[in-house]
Amino acid sequence: MQIDYAFLESVKKGIQVDFEKNRYVRDQSIPHAPCKNLCLNKQEQRLALKNALRYYESDLHERLAPEFLYELQTYGHIYMYRLIPNYEMKAYPYDKYPCKCKQAQVIMHMIMNNLNHEVAQFPHELITYGGNGSVFQNWAQYHLTMKYLSEMNEHQTLVMNSGHPQGLFPSHPDAPRIVLSNGMMIPNYSTQSHYEKHYALGNTMYGQMTAGSYCYIGSQGIVHGTTLTLLNAARKYLKTDSLNGVVFVSSGLGGMSGAQPKAGDILGCISVIAEVSEKALDKRLKQGWVKKKITDVEQVITEIKLAKQEKRAESIGFLGNIVLLWERLAQEEINLVDLGSDQTSLHNPFNGGYYPVQLSFEEANEMMVKDPEQFKKLVYESLIRQVDAINKLTQKGMHFWDYGNRFLLESRRAGANVNQENDEQLFRYPSYFQDIMGDIFSLGFGPFRWICTSGRSEDLQLTDKIAEQVLMDLITKSPKIVADQLNDNLDWIRKADENKLVIGSQARILYADTQARTEIALRFNEAVKQGQISGPIVLSRDHHDVSGTDSPYRETADIYDGSQFTADMAVQNVIGDSFRGATWVALHNGGGVGWGEVINGGFGLVLDGSDDASRRAKMMLQWDVNNGVSRRSWCGNQNAQFNIKRQMEMEPLLKVTIPYQSDVVDKLEF
Repeated sequence: MQIDYAFLESVKKGIQVDFEKNRYVRDQSIPHAPCKNLCLNKQEQRLALKNALRYYESDLHERLAPEFLYELQTYGHIYMYRLIPNYEMKAYPYDKYPCKCKQAQVIMHMIMNNLNHEVAQFPHELITYGGNGSVFQNWAQYHLTMKYLSEMNEHQTLVMNSGHPQGLFPSHPDAPRIVLSNGMMIPNYSTQSHYEKHYALGNTMYGQMTAGSYCYIGSQGIVHGTTLTLLNAARKYLKTDSLNGVVFVSSGLGGMSGAQPKAGDILGCISVIAEVSEKALDKRLKQGWVKKKITDVEQVITEIKLAKQEKRAESIGFLGNIVLLWERLAQEEINLVDLGSDQTSLHNPFNGGYYPVQLSFEEANEMMVKDPEQFKKLVYESLIRQVDAINKLTQKGMHFWDYGNRFLLESRRAGANVNQENDEQLFRYPSYFQDIMGDIFSLGFGPFRWICTSGRSEDLQLTDKIAEQVLMDLITKSPKIVADQLNDNLDWIRKADENKLVIGSQARILYADTQARTEIALRFNEAVKQGQISGPIVLSRDHHDVSGTDSPYRETADIYDGSQFTADMAVQNVIGDSFRGATWVALHNGGGVGWGEVINGGFGLVLDGSDDASRRAKMMLQWDVNNGVSRRSWCGNQNAQFNIKRQMEMEPLLKVTIPYQSDVVDKLEF
């Protein structure tokens, strides 16, 4: 069917107010962000309105002000719902966007993918995933950004401050087309209460990781990492490469957590994932990312036993609270669960990230606004019950880890029994990074991504083949410790198309190291140049990567020299990417474990078939990985020291400080 893309011309108009449209009423056919407790006094509410009205000519203020006040007092934030576009939000072929430069077209493609209803968690609130991971604060910012992109040329850079387009500034073709920062605060003010206040005021936003940097590719973005986590957890804890008959229990099917049952299916295990939102569960069921929906906890137990007996792969979405499931599993005399974790959004525990077991989904959404103090009390009581049940199961043989969602940290704050008996500073359970993924990152392997902006599945399939060939070539000339990782990822890319991972843009994720990323990029660019691939490819990665994130309870949890609380690596990484060829760069406060707990950054790099694109990719990708490897080497990781020495042998311009280890200190009396 021939599609008329003329409607995309409207992005050039910027902010257009149509008072013929009725005031927005929330469409109940799509999921919405929970209403926020309004934390502003009357003077601050006036300030929030003045801040919002700055986007509009003054003759519109009298009509818009009451409407925005209603949104603020009803939803706790001014979203400017009136400006929601009439067109379908999705990633259209890059060349259909009315721009003056190809890079701007590609960025539009990426922004609209992040807001696609099939991709975004709460699309009308501009939230992509994680409960509050925003692309913009309001719809005026969306329209103004798209207008700037339509006008941009290669001698301009668009500056974005927490969703707000500050403007186009003169630069040069090798500079980023966009520089983004999200949620950056003066350190003393980087607290949850300050986030809530300044988000309501329209001053800042929580960009999560790839929501605010326009690089989200749907839950596929975490499926690969979850698959590797489960595979390596089985190797470490169960001493097996096969997950046949292995039971994995966790929670969350909303945003990135929706990857869990899909990863379980890929590995052939029995996954049971609890979810309190029926819309979220039904969305995953429709997408084929979970096979069964069960509403009765007793039926879940029966299904687990049958699947174990038959050694049958199964993915079950339990519509109910995870605490009920853990408590019921703990009642079984014989342990049914091999592996366990949690992916509720505990970086946002009191505003929809965690639902206490004492309340229904609807009751919780109401109480978190009307009685936030009581809601917080119930959340902490629920976490204590959850931990008690998990502790009983681990005593019976289950292996549990924190999935980097702040579960252990928030449970400790609740008073739950999560500390080690002999050292209350340490958790009794590891972060998945400490036990499973840290050593993999230290070898330089992390969530590398690419997006075919033509929108053609044939282009994506060809990139899969190119990446497969690169991995095969590298396996034959890599040390065993590297070749083993390449083999795991070779299996992934060979099965990627049949596993039907695409939701939204034609995108792929592949854990790859410096050499693999660089060679894949160069071959992709050549394929674009030769016309084998019909449009530009965007290279990106999760911020959750080798160099991208400083986070003491996740990405840097396995750093033991005390520097896990510093953020130099993530900041340096964005700066380094920006002058080595990235098309856009982003630096964020928050993401995964929460506001004030992490600094992270990411990039997008456009491969358009030019020699410049190859030059930029080679220079930037080597830095983007080796920065983190060198930091991990300095902190004492043996894999990282092996890897960075190998990188220096291959690149004579790379010279990294290697630490000397000392045994003397342990012999001294203190």
